[in-house]
Amino acid sequence: MDDAVERRVVGPAPHIAAPTTCTHIMLWVVAALAPSALWAVVTMGWVAAQLLLICIGVALATEYLWNAIARRPQTLTDGSALVTGLLLAMSLPPRTPWWVAAAAAFVAIGLAKQLFGGLGHNLFNPALVGRAFVAVSWAGVFAAAPSRGWFQTLPEVTAEGFDAISGATRLAVAAADRAASGAYGFDLAAQYQPLLLRNLEGSLGEVSAALLIAGGLLLIVRGIIDWRIPAGYIGTMALVSWAFGADALFHILAGGVMLGAFFMATDYVSSPMSKTGRIVYGVGCGLFNAVGRFVGAMPESTTFAILFMNGLAPLIDRMTRPRTFGWVKRDA
Repeated sequence: MDDAVERRVVGPAPHIAAPTTCTHIMLWVVAALAPSALWAVVTMGWVAAQLLLICIGVALATEYLWNAIARRPQTLTDGSALVTGLLLAMSLPPRTPWWVAAAAAFVAIGLAKQLFGGLGHNLFNPALVGRAFVAVSWAGVFAAAPSRGWFQTLPEVTAEGFDAISGATRLAVAAADRAASGAYGFDLAAQYQPLLLRNLEGSLGEVSAALLIAGGLLLIVRGIIDWRIPAGYIGTMALVSWAFGADALFHILAGGVMLGAFFMATDYVSSPMSKTGRIVYGVGCGLFNAVGRFVGAMPESTTFAILFMNGLAPLIDRMTRPRTFGWVKRDA
């Protein structure tokens, strides 16, 4: 009999090993978003490419410097900072001033991610925190500089009669029409094709809803994201839009709904873990997004709807905890 001693390392549960790594997941998200990002660059030009480079570059630099200063292991290779920078850029209009984009990326990584303890510890989606920070902090900058307006994407998109366009143009016009007369002043059905294929208004992530849907379905098929969140989100958005007497298809294609439903709300860390909880969470995102659009002052309310539900995710997990079998409940 061999006298060699077999050594075994025993660690805490869970003991289930899987070939999927964090880097693997993040690269799939990048691959799913890449066609939409490239199409934004092709259709919107250098300003879109510049925004992508700034957001991704500052996000990666902030991640590296934070770890270096804190003397932590470098985490650039896990891909999370890359995804945060890419998602942030996709949520911003291409003519966003460079320093605003840089500030958003710094806040996304430094405040929303690293200050909470790094990947896996953030309560809110980092990219959305960065976007919300600059949207609230420097809204006046864009009103004072209409030629570099927040949502003015291309030279042919004008803002005649406005100091600045403060929302995705089709949504802003639709909201103004509803507020003034209770009806829309243009044919919403005629907007389906540009919203699906080549939309030159709003953020980079609004350039093609079709490419976002294709990317989201790819992630669902690969098992990267759970279908329950986007299904609950988009389904509720459509249902509430119909209840308000609006064109449901227009309102799920316009704005940041597709980017938010497939790529933002599905963030592992800031969304619920249980299957039932994910349905509740998705429904909540769609509900608050729709209410914000039809009742609130912001036609584009995707960012704050998801952030609000991020804050409720721990409570949803607690309330939808699966029943544990095999345990006997005893009186204290």
